[in-house]
Amino acid sequence: MSLLKSKHLLNGIVSLVVSVAITVWLADDEDAPWSLTDMAMAVAVSSFLSGFFTSYFAD
Repeated sequence: MSLLKSKHLLNGIVSLVVSVAITVWLADDEDAPWSLTDMAMAVAVSSFLSGFFTSYFAD
């Protein structure tokens, strides 16, 4: 059971890293109503949950 949990956790972390890296790389912080930190945090939470639960429900 812990193997399944770690697999889902790993998928969530991979999704988080890829999504935040691309967002920070492509974001234009000058004209936005939100700071880059706020945007990166929002992307981090949503991408982790997306990767985790996609993996969880795919099994």
